Amino acid sequence: MVRRLLSFALVAACCWQAAPAAGRVAVKAGTLIDGAGGPPVRNVVILIEDGRITTVGAAVSIPRDTKVIDLSKATVMPGFIDAHTHLTGRYIGEGVNWEDALVRDLPQSDAIRGVRNARLTLEAGFSTVRNVGAHDFSDIALRDMIAQGVVAGPRILAAGHALGITGGHCDENGYRPGMFDPDIKHGIADSPDEARAAVRYQVKHGADVIKICATGGVLSEGDAVGVEQFTLEEMKAVVETARMAERKVAAHAHGTEGIKTAVRAGVSSIEHGSMLDDEAISLMKEHKTFLVPTLMAQEAVERQAKENILTGLRQQKALFIAPMGRESFRKAVRAGVRVALGTDAGVFAHGTNGHEFTLMVRYGMDPMKAIVAGTASGAELLGLSGEVGMVKQGLRADLVAVTGDPLADIKILESVSFVMRDGEVIKNLVN
Repeated sequence: MVRRLLSFALVAACCWQAAPAAGRVAVKAGTLIDGAGGPPVRNVVILIEDGRITTVGAAVSIPRDTKVIDLSKATVMPGFIDAHTHLTGRYIGEGVNWEDALVRDLPQSDAIRGVRNARLTLEAGFSTVRNVGAHDFSDIALRDMIAQGVVAGPRILAAGHALGITGGHCDENGYRPGMFDPDIKHGIADSPDEARAAVRYQVKHGADVIKICATGGVLSEGDAVGVEQFTLEEMKAVVETARMAERKVAAHAHGTEGIKTAVRAGVSSIEHGSMLDDEAISLMKEHKTFLVPTLMAQEAVERQAKENILTGLRQQKALFIAPMGRESFRKAVRAGVRVALGTDAGVFAHGTNGHEFTLMVRYGMDPMKAIVAGTASGAELLGLSGEVGMVKQGLRADLVAVTGDPLADIKILESVSFVMRDGEVIKNLVN
């Protein structure tokens, strides 16, 4: 993992621009929430040099010849982290024939849409994301173009193709035989040996993280939302192979038994976790598995079902799973399961990611803990605690600011006024 982190740090250093912002910058923060969960601190100065935080404190002298950014009327926090995005490709309802985009759109279309979505995500305050599945390695192309300074966006940990079984949630179902019959190169695996090969193929082509579909899903055709798909042996093969390549595994899992199997197999995070029971929660706590709840996705598919954007089996699954997901989140929070913010952006429009904070608080999480879920906890899950997730000496100068107190009104995180990434100001609407 040390080698992977060092390699990632070198790539991330050049994201958004060819290099981090040069020179010294001082940010005057009216209130600082540092991402670690401690109490807010008033009148803090954050000194930044060459894209890194050098000093943080309430009694810090600002050296001469330092550019000063006055956020003394704002609340400053670390750049946010979204641990579950799909930046490339169409989102639901975008344009005509969105359901058949796979066989209608050119492969290049996904990456081009990703350029727009990456910019919207960054401007919403999310300076780091984990992209958990894309066609044709479009997320890896986007990651690299951001890293080379060609386009603007968050630093990305990319998965390439998500891995699943033939006919499962990560497959493309509903087409006539022969039109789309993917193999391990597209992430489809039906045995432990094929699972190992699928992991290795994603890693070969640049995947930073491995995503699996442990259960059925809402938007797939022909599978029940909660049914277990990969076997324990297959999931163990994925996790062991990924670990050998110094990658973590994220598991899409709605159904109870699939959640338990994925946790026992050693995945780092359960995505969605919509049907948690007491045993599943106990296992997650025992294995220190993160829950990435994607409450925005649940809200979105429920709305789309009621508006008949989703129809048929998809509509039925959305109406069934959304309320269960909210209740599972409440139970997990009460039990002390570790939570990292993730939205599933791509099920809905990008750039609205901050609404996940609102939903986490609405369904039982303390506002400060919700902020930590989107900062320090997200960094821990992604293996980037030494780089991002807190306003701390030595870490990257990723900052967001809002006018107001998010601990009193978490909804203000849906409209950030200031965004900095690697010391470079991306957005500044603070008066």
